[in-house]
Amino acid sequence: MDVQKTTINAIRILSAEAIEKAKSGHPGLPMGCAPIAYTLFQNHLKFNPKNTKWENRDRFILSAGHGSMLDYSLFYLYGMGLTKEDLMNFRQLGAKTPGHPEYGHTAGVETTTGPLGQGIANAVGMALAEAHLAARYNKPNFNVVDHYTYAICGDGCLEEGISYEACSFAGTNKLGKLIVLYDDNDITIEGDTDVTFKEDVAARFEAQNWQVLKVNFVENPDDVALLSKAIETAKAETEKPSIIICRTHIGYGSPLEGSAKCHGAPLGADNLQKSKENLGWTYAPFECPQEVFDHCAVKAAAGAKDEAAWNELFAKYEAAYPELAKEYKSVMAGEKPNFDQMPELYDFEKPMATRQTSAKILNQIAAKMPGLMGGSADLGPSNLSEMKDTDEIKYGTFSADCFAGRNMHYGIREHAMAAMANGMQLHGGIQAYCATFFVFSDYCKPAMRLSALMKLPVTYIMTHDSIGVGEDGPTHQPVEQLIMLRSIPGIKVFRPADGKETAAAWVSAMSGEEPTVLVLTRQNLPQYENSGKVAMKGGYVLEDCEGTPDVLLIGTGSEVELCVKAKAVLAEQGVKARVVSMPCIEEFEKQSCEYKNSVIPANVKARVCVEAGSPYSWYKYAGENGEIVGMSTFGASAPAGVLFPHFGFSVENVVEKALVSVKKCK
Repeated sequence: MDVQKTTINAIRILSAEAIEKAKSGHPGLPMGCAPIAYTLFQNHLKFNPKNTKWENRDRFILSAGHGSMLDYSLFYLYGMGLTKEDLMNFRQLGAKTPGHPEYGHTAGVETTTGPLGQGIANAVGMALAEAHLAARYNKPNFNVVDHYTYAICGDGCLEEGISYEACSFAGTNKLGKLIVLYDDNDITIEGDTDVTFKEDVAARFEAQNWQVLKVNFVENPDDVALLSKAIETAKAETEKPSIIICRTHIGYGSPLEGSAKCHGAPLGADNLQKSKENLGWTYAPFECPQEVFDHCAVKAAAGAKDEAAWNELFAKYEAAYPELAKEYKSVMAGEKPNFDQMPELYDFEKPMATRQTSAKILNQIAAKMPGLMGGSADLGPSNLSEMKDTDEIKYGTFSADCFAGRNMHYGIREHAMAAMANGMQLHGGIQAYCATFFVFSDYCKPAMRLSALMKLPVTYIMTHDSIGVGEDGPTHQPVEQLIMLRSIPGIKVFRPADGKETAAAWVSAMSGEEPTVLVLTRQNLPQYENSGKVAMKGGYVLEDCEGTPDVLLIGTGSEVELCVKAKAVLAEQGVKARVVSMPCIEEFEKQSCEYKNSVIPANVKARVCVEAGSPYSWYKYAGENGEIVGMSTFGASAPAGVLFPHFGFSVENVVEKALVSVKKCK
């Protein structure tokens, strides 16, 4: 038996069988990429199947996540926790083998992929994280951070714009331990890529400062030695990331080989049987010869020895550099400072824009949180997202010349920035944040959605939060973005009204296990006496009246000021108002019914909700007798002081709406 060839064919057939049983899936990629994945796992990938979270493992990302059965077949053969029954339950409810790889659901999956291009950008973030941590913690003879990041992608990943952004960043920053294996088969769902994708991929990557290597599996089927040599060449190049262009046939070995028909649908029973005959596969469904498992077990045993050797190295490192080792263990464990012992976070006296208060808080936290790392998509001076050097701490800028820098310059690459931040967070050792103008959250949204899906506590700093942007006009004035982000399950959206609420939002972001969006103003806002840590509850009574209020004034961010001033005017007219600040609807909804009713009493039906964004967030809280002051149109180009009253954001209008609501309730 040629155990190498049999193992490659096992990957192909197991994948095709699982897809056939599920009557759903993508057999073309696993069958075409089987020799690529086998070569990587058997000969190069550093991993311990018994501990898929070993810190110094190589990272492997299947960016073309539709080919998920490639992952599952590998994980099964290499003993990473999947069983034959798991393969047989592919794409079924509750199975460990979902339709696309899901981080946290299946051991061995490094990131959730499927939306094409995301995995490549995640891989860039992981390679970035490895380079950064190595620069900070490695010492002569103690390379405690020393591993590669590999990604398999297809034509679809490279057609997505995010791949251009991420790969440009990787080449610019000379991320030499990033290796992409490109499944170049010229097929997508709609057929041959000649109608959509004819560029010279090699020239493109060379222009982006990548090393380009080529392996032709069409001429040399299953040539493991040829690919192994290419991977060794890629690993030897330390100044550039590498792409290995692997010429393949989609659906190799099946009657549908080379056809789009095997991209996204089962082969069919007859074609599956013919595939087995073509590949000389004589085993029962979902069965493999013991020699295959024994062959893979040799690699698994080697991986366990690799981890044991690393543990021994780290013990010596810890003895030689105890403080550095302590910090390394702390950042890898994701430890946070005790925010209760940081009262300075809530110390504000004069009016400030919440982007300014955020900058102050960011730097206070960064001084006590060595794993905090991030930056902006070329808007650092505007969204104030840079960690400033002090006499005690030098943060520096991450670059090809200084991997140890903690400040990121992502360039004008919002989509890749957010996905790279996911990769940094997934790698471990880094608490990632990124920043841009709020309106450009549209460019970040697919990656932000995946942050939420994976429960990654990435922090998104989004400034210039409303028509307060002013003269730049409607293209730069976010209107619908608040409701868009609030609609994503598992994400927290904070729009603070002052410095102390901003501090509470930052503490919530650093303490939670989900992504947080900080939506911050360009313009100055007052500081309120009664705000503070209570804002972590998402909503609270900022200013109250005696007895039962006649009307509730509910606002967020800059519009809380209008509510406070309207309360005073209403009091002069004999109307009792309560001001509720609602910086984070998601956190408010997590509170007990008793607490929520204490803030927004069910028996007080007169309400006004005020927010310079889409009104759709507020119908629940306004109720049938309430009023909403919001944005139902795009903004305009004019000074902010003109725009706010023009669109109804004035004390007078809030007062008028309050009186209307009170009248409705009589």
